[in-house]
Amino acid sequence: MKRIVQFRFLATLFAFLLPLTSQEVAAAEPPVAREKVIFQVSDAIPGKWNLTLNNARNVQDAIGKDKVDVEIVAYGPGIDMLKLESEVANRIDKALSDGVKIVACENTMRNMKLTQADMLPAIGYVPGGVVELMRKQKEGWAYIRP
Repeated sequence: MKRIVQFRFLATLFAFLLPLTSQEVAAAEPPVAREKVIFQVSDAIPGKWNLTLNNARNVQDAIGKDKVDVEIVAYGPGIDMLKLESEVANRIDKALSDGVKIVACENTMRNMKLTQADMLPAIGYVPGGVVELMRKQKEGWAYIRP
């Protein structure tokens, strides 16, 4: 009888401790790292921009918008597609609303005598497009130039 009571006590204790152990193990697992990809656009060709925007959308569709950071960096002639009168303005707005970060190179803007008033309103800015690419690659971002 004493063994049955001990067994029941141990079984009850085990039943209460098991969920605690499972929670501790789950809490100890490292968080899943987000995927990160950066695209370069340095050509003033609408087809290149459309290809880049398609690639960005495809990455989000394949991995999940909530599991991937996507950035597009425009510099040199590619910055033309970020101007107010851009042929791809609607697609850029859609990408931005889908969580794609799109940034313009301020060095290029200065050289082309452009201001933020000349650009699409929702884009971001970086001091240097090439430097942005270098830093992101150093941080482990995948680099794509369509």
